[in-house]
Amino acid sequence: MLVTDAQVHMYAAETPARPWPHEGRGAPPAKHARSFTAEEMLGAMEAVGVDRAVIVPPVWAGEEHNNAHALAAAERYPGRFAVFGRLDPYDPTSPERLEHWLETPHMLGIRMSGRWNTTPTIAVDAFADPALEWYWTACERLGIPLMLLTSQHVAKLAPIAARHPNLNLIVDHLSAVLGGTHTVAESFAAIDDLVELARYPQVTVKVGNGPNQSCEAYPFTDVHPYLRRLYDAFGAQRLMWEADITQLTKNTYAECVRLWQEGLPFLTADDKDWILGRTAAEVLRWPEPV
Repeated sequence: MLVTDAQVHMYAAETPARPWPHEGRGAPPAKHARSFTAEEMLGAMEAVGVDRAVIVPPVWAGEEHNNAHALAAAERYPGRFAVFGRLDPYDPTSPERLEHWLETPHMLGIRMSGRWNTTPTIAVDAFADPALEWYWTACERLGIPLMLLTSQHVAKLAPIAARHPNLNLIVDHLSAVLGGTHTVAESFAAIDDLVELARYPQVTVKVGNGPNQSCEAYPFTDVHPYLRRLYDAFGAQRLMWEADITQLTKNTYAECVRLWQEGLPFLTADDKDWILGRTAAEVLRWPEPV
Protein backbone atom coordinates (compact mmCIF):
# COMPACT_ATOMS: atom_id res chain seq x y z
CA MET A 1 0.00 0.00 0.00
CA LEU A 2 1.37 3.37 -1.02
CA VAL A 3 1.33 6.22 1.48
CA THR A 4 -0.58 9.17 0.04
CA ASP A 5 -0.52 12.70 1.42
CA ALA A 6 -3.94 14.13 0.50
CA GLN A 7 -2.87 17.78 0.62
CA VAL A 8 0.16 19.86 -0.21
CA HIS A 9 0.16 23.52 -1.24
CA MET A 10 2.57 23.92 -4.14
CA TYR A 11 3.07 27.31 -5.76
CA ALA A 12 5.47 29.22 -7.95
CA ALA A 13 7.06 32.49 -6.92
CA GLU A 14 5.20 35.67 -7.78
CA THR A 15 6.58 37.48 -10.83
CA PRO A 16 5.49 40.55 -12.87
CA ALA A 17 4.31 38.17 -15.57
CA ARG A 18 2.43 36.00 -13.06
CA PRO A 19 1.31 38.18 -10.14
CA TRP A 20 -0.63 36.82 -7.20
CA PRO A 21 -4.02 38.34 -6.37
CA HIS A 22 -3.90 40.32 -3.14
CA GLU A 23 -7.55 41.16 -2.42
CA GLY A 24 -8.02 39.69 1.05
CA ARG A 25 -6.69 36.29 0.06
CA GLY A 26 -4.25 35.84 2.88
CA ALA A 27 -0.56 35.19 2.49
CA PRO A 28 1.77 32.21 2.22
CA PRO A 29 3.32 30.87 5.41
CA ALA A 30 6.47 32.63 6.53
CA LYS A 31 8.53 29.44 6.22
CA HIS A 32 7.71 29.23 2.50
CA ALA A 33 6.93 32.86 1.74
CA ARG A 34 8.01 32.86 -1.90
CA SER A 35 7.29 29.37 -3.19
CA PHE A 36 7.13 25.66 -2.47
CA THR A 37 8.29 23.46 -5.32
CA ALA A 38 7.66 19.93 -6.47
CA GLU A 39 11.30 19.13 -5.83
CA GLU A 40 11.08 20.37 -2.24
CA MET A 41 8.02 18.24 -1.67
CA LEU A 42 9.60 15.16 -3.23
CA GLY A 43 12.60 15.54 -0.94
CA ALA A 44 10.34 15.73 2.11
CA MET A 45 8.32 12.73 0.94
CA GLU A 46 11.33 10.54 0.27
CA ALA A 47 12.80 11.35 3.68
CA VAL A 48 9.79 9.91 5.53
CA GLY A 49 8.44 7.26 3.14
CA VAL A 50 5.52 9.09 1.55
CA ASP A 51 4.94 7.86 -1.99
CA ARG A 52 2.62 10.41 -3.58
CA ALA A 53 0.68 13.57 -2.81
CA VAL A 54 -2.32 15.60 -3.92
CA ILE A 55 -1.45 19.17 -4.92
CA VAL A 56 -4.00 21.70 -3.65
CA PRO A 57 -3.25 25.13 -5.18
CA PRO A 58 -3.44 27.74 -2.40
CA VAL A 59 -5.83 30.67 -2.41
CA TRP A 60 -3.10 33.32 -2.21
CA ALA A 61 -1.65 32.38 -5.62
CA GLY A 62 -4.91 32.56 -7.58
CA GLU A 63 -6.69 30.12 -9.86
CA GLU A 64 -5.47 29.69 -13.40
CA HIS A 65 -1.71 30.12 -13.14
CA ASN A 66 -1.57 28.03 -10.02
CA ASN A 67 -3.66 25.21 -11.49
CA ALA A 68 -1.30 25.16 -14.47
CA HIS A 69 1.73 25.06 -12.17
CA ALA A 70 0.29 22.11 -10.25
CA LEU A 71 -0.64 20.18 -13.39
CA ALA A 72 2.85 20.75 -14.81
CA ALA A 73 4.37 19.24 -11.66
CA ALA A 74 2.10 16.20 -11.94
CA GLU A 75 3.09 15.81 -15.58
CA ARG A 76 6.79 16.17 -14.73
CA TYR A 77 6.62 13.52 -11.99
CA PRO A 78 4.00 10.99 -13.13
CA GLY A 79 2.55 8.87 -10.38
CA ARG A 80 3.90 11.12 -7.64
CA PHE A 81 1.40 13.98 -7.84
CA ALA A 82 -2.23 14.57 -8.75
CA VAL A 83 -4.25 17.79 -8.49
CA PHE A 84 -7.39 19.14 -6.85
CA GLY A 85 -7.59 22.45 -8.66
CA ARG A 86 -9.29 25.76 -7.94
CA LEU A 87 -12.44 26.83 -9.78
CA ASP A 88 -14.45 29.99 -9.15
CA PRO A 89 -18.09 28.81 -9.03
CA TYR A 90 -19.30 32.38 -9.52
CA ASP A 91 -17.43 32.87 -12.79
CA PRO A 92 -19.88 32.74 -15.74
CA THR A 93 -17.52 30.45 -17.65
CA SER A 94 -17.44 27.83 -14.88
CA PRO A 95 -20.48 25.75 -15.92
CA GLU A 96 -18.87 24.94 -19.25
CA ARG A 97 -15.44 24.39 -17.71
CA LEU A 98 -16.93 22.06 -15.13
CA GLU A 99 -18.28 19.78 -17.87
CA HIS A 100 -14.72 18.99 -18.96
CA TRP A 101 -12.91 19.32 -15.62
CA LEU A 102 -11.93 15.69 -15.19
CA GLU A 103 -10.77 15.37 -18.79
CA THR A 104 -7.58 17.25 -17.89
CA PRO A 105 -4.77 14.76 -17.18
CA HIS A 106 -3.88 14.52 -13.47
CA MET A 107 -6.92 16.56 -12.36
CA LEU A 108 -8.92 14.59 -9.78
CA GLY A 109 -11.33 17.16 -8.37
CA ILE A 110 -11.86 20.67 -6.99
CA ARG A 111 -10.79 22.29 -3.75
CA MET A 112 -13.05 25.04 -2.39
CA SER A 113 -11.45 27.58 -0.07
CA GLY A 114 -11.04 31.28 0.48
CA ARG A 115 -12.05 33.94 -2.00
CA TRP A 116 -12.42 33.90 -5.76
CA ASN A 117 -11.73 36.44 -8.47
CA THR A 118 -15.34 37.40 -9.11
CA THR A 119 -16.74 37.90 -5.63
CA PRO A 120 -15.72 38.80 -2.10
CA THR A 121 -17.92 35.98 -0.79
CA ILE A 122 -15.88 33.48 1.22
CA ALA A 123 -16.28 29.75 0.98
CA VAL A 124 -18.34 29.27 4.14
CA ASP A 125 -20.99 31.63 2.72
CA ALA A 126 -20.92 29.77 -0.59
CA PHE A 127 -21.95 26.60 1.22
CA ALA A 128 -25.25 28.25 2.12
CA ASP A 129 -25.78 30.20 -1.12
CA PRO A 130 -28.83 28.96 -3.09
CA ALA A 131 -27.30 30.46 -6.23
CA LEU A 132 -24.76 27.62 -6.21
CA GLU A 133 -27.26 24.80 -6.28
CA TRP A 134 -26.42 24.30 -9.96
CA TYR A 135 -22.78 23.77 -8.93
CA TRP A 136 -23.44 21.00 -6.39
CA THR A 137 -25.83 19.35 -8.87
CA ALA A 138 -23.28 19.47 -11.68
CA CYS A 139 -20.44 18.11 -9.54
CA GLU A 140 -22.68 15.26 -8.40
CA ARG A 141 -23.71 14.44 -11.96
CA LEU A 142 -20.15 14.61 -13.27
CA GLY A 143 -18.63 12.66 -10.37
CA ILE A 144 -16.27 15.48 -9.36
CA PRO A 145 -15.00 15.09 -5.77
CA LEU A 146 -14.84 18.28 -3.70
CA MET A 147 -12.36 19.10 -0.94
CA LEU A 148 -13.90 21.72 1.33
CA LEU A 149 -12.21 24.10 3.77
CA THR A 150 -15.03 24.67 6.24
CA SER A 151 -13.20 25.33 9.52
CA GLN A 152 -15.83 25.56 12.30
CA HIS A 153 -18.65 26.04 9.78
CA VAL A 154 -18.75 22.37 8.80
CA ALA A 155 -22.45 22.06 9.74
CA LYS A 156 -23.26 23.98 6.54
CA LEU A 157 -22.36 20.86 4.58
CA ALA A 158 -25.22 18.81 6.04
CA PRO A 159 -27.99 20.25 3.81
CA ILE A 160 -25.77 19.85 0.74
CA ALA A 161 -25.01 16.24 1.62
CA ALA A 162 -28.70 15.55 2.24
CA ARG A 163 -29.75 17.00 -1.13
CA HIS A 164 -26.93 15.33 -3.08
CA PRO A 165 -26.37 11.77 -1.84
CA ASN A 166 -23.91 10.96 -4.63
CA LEU A 167 -21.77 14.08 -4.25
CA ASN A 168 -18.31 13.19 -2.95
CA LEU A 169 -17.58 15.69 -0.12
CA ILE A 170 -14.19 15.69 1.61
CA VAL A 171 -13.83 17.81 4.76
CA ASP A 172 -10.42 19.42 5.15
CA HIS A 173 -8.30 19.53 8.31
CA LEU A 174 -10.77 17.87 10.70
CA SER A 175 -12.91 21.05 10.41
CA ALA A 176 -10.53 22.53 12.99
CA VAL A 177 -10.06 26.26 13.54
CA LEU A 178 -6.72 27.04 11.92
CA GLY A 179 -4.20 29.75 12.74
CA GLY A 180 -3.79 31.89 15.83
CA THR A 181 -3.48 30.60 19.36
CA HIS A 182 -6.25 28.25 20.43
CA THR A 183 -6.71 25.62 23.07
CA VAL A 184 -7.30 22.13 21.74
CA ALA A 185 -10.98 22.41 22.71
CA GLU A 186 -11.27 25.69 20.81
CA SER A 187 -9.57 24.22 17.75
CA PHE A 188 -12.05 21.34 17.71
CA ALA A 189 -15.12 23.38 18.63
CA ALA A 190 -17.01 21.95 15.63
CA ILE A 191 -16.28 18.30 16.39
CA ASP A 192 -19.94 17.53 17.18
CA ASP A 193 -21.07 18.99 13.85
CA LEU A 194 -18.40 17.02 12.00
CA VAL A 195 -19.39 13.77 13.70
CA GLU A 196 -23.01 14.43 12.68
CA LEU A 197 -21.91 14.31 9.04
CA ALA A 198 -20.94 10.66 9.44
CA ARG A 199 -24.60 9.80 8.73
CA TYR A 200 -23.93 10.71 5.09
CA PRO A 201 -21.86 7.91 3.54
CA GLN A 202 -20.42 10.14 0.82
CA VAL A 203 -18.63 12.40 3.35
CA THR A 204 -14.95 11.73 4.04
CA VAL A 205 -12.54 13.55 6.38
CA LYS A 206 -8.90 14.54 5.90
CA VAL A 207 -7.27 13.92 9.28
CA GLY A 208 -3.57 14.70 9.06
CA ASN A 209 -3.59 18.25 10.43
CA GLY A 210 -4.44 17.06 13.95
CA PRO A 211 -0.90 17.34 15.35
CA ASN A 212 -0.79 21.02 14.44
CA GLN A 213 -3.72 21.61 16.80
CA SER A 214 -1.91 19.90 19.68
CA CYS A 215 -0.33 21.71 22.61
CA GLU A 216 1.95 18.75 23.34
CA ALA A 217 4.95 17.06 21.76
CA TYR A 218 4.67 13.78 19.84
CA PRO A 219 2.54 11.66 20.14
CA PHE A 220 0.14 14.61 20.68
CA THR A 221 -2.03 12.81 23.21
CA ASP A 222 -4.24 15.85 23.82
CA VAL A 223 -5.78 15.46 20.34
CA HIS A 224 -6.22 11.68 20.57
CA PRO A 225 -9.78 11.87 22.00
CA TYR A 226 -10.91 13.94 19.02
CA LEU A 227 -9.25 11.62 16.53
CA ARG A 228 -10.83 8.64 18.27
CA ARG A 229 -14.30 10.22 18.00
CA LEU A 230 -13.85 10.64 14.27
CA TYR A 231 -12.53 7.12 13.89
CA ASP A 232 -15.52 5.73 15.80
CA ALA A 233 -17.96 7.82 13.74
CA PHE A 234 -16.54 7.47 10.23
CA GLY A 235 -14.35 4.38 10.34
CA ALA A 236 -10.91 4.13 8.77
CA GLN A 237 -12.34 3.73 5.26
CA ARG A 238 -13.67 7.31 5.37
CA LEU A 239 -10.58 8.96 6.84
CA MET A 240 -7.55 9.99 4.76
CA TRP A 241 -4.20 11.29 5.87
CA GLU A 242 -2.80 14.67 4.92
CA ALA A 243 -0.12 16.79 6.53
CA ASP A 244 -0.46 20.23 4.87
CA ILE A 245 3.31 20.46 5.12
CA THR A 246 3.73 24.16 4.32
CA GLN A 247 1.47 25.05 7.26
CA LEU A 248 3.27 22.99 9.90
CA THR A 249 4.35 25.12 12.86
CA LYS A 250 4.33 22.84 15.91
CA ASN A 251 5.53 19.52 14.55
CA THR A 252 7.49 17.91 11.75
CA TYR A 253 6.39 16.13 8.60
CA ALA A 254 7.91 12.91 9.94
CA GLU A 255 5.86 13.19 13.13
CA CYS A 256 2.67 13.74 11.13
CA VAL A 257 2.97 10.43 9.32
CA ARG A 258 4.45 8.62 12.33
CA LEU A 259 1.37 9.44 14.41
CA TRP A 260 -0.83 7.38 12.08
CA GLN A 261 1.74 4.65 11.66
CA GLU A 262 2.38 3.94 15.34
CA GLY A 263 1.11 6.70 17.64
CA LEU A 264 -2.61 5.87 17.90
CA PRO A 265 -3.11 2.60 19.83
CA PHE A 266 -6.73 2.15 18.76
CA LEU A 267 -5.81 1.68 15.08
CA THR A 268 -5.37 -1.80 13.61
CA ALA A 269 -2.88 -2.56 10.85
CA ASP A 270 -5.76 -2.60 8.37
CA ASP A 271 -6.97 0.79 9.64
CA LYS A 272 -3.54 2.29 9.04
CA ASP A 273 -3.50 0.97 5.49
CA TRP A 274 -6.83 2.64 4.79
CA ILE A 275 -6.05 5.99 6.39
CA LEU A 276 -2.55 6.28 4.93
CA GLY A 277 -3.40 5.27 1.39
CA ARG A 278 -6.36 3.09 0.50
CA THR A 279 -9.05 5.65 1.34
CA ALA A 280 -7.39 8.25 -0.90
CA ALA A 281 -6.99 5.69 -3.69
CA GLU A 282 -10.71 4.91 -3.64
CA VAL A 283 -12.34 8.21 -2.69
CA LEU A 284 -10.14 10.37 -4.91
CA ARG A 285 -10.26 7.79 -7.71
CA TRP A 286 -6.50 7.71 -7.88
CA PRO A 287 -5.81 3.99 -8.12
CA GLU A 288 -2.45 2.62 -7.23
CA PRO A 289 -0.33 1.36 -10.11
CA VAL A 290 -0.69 -2.35 -10.75
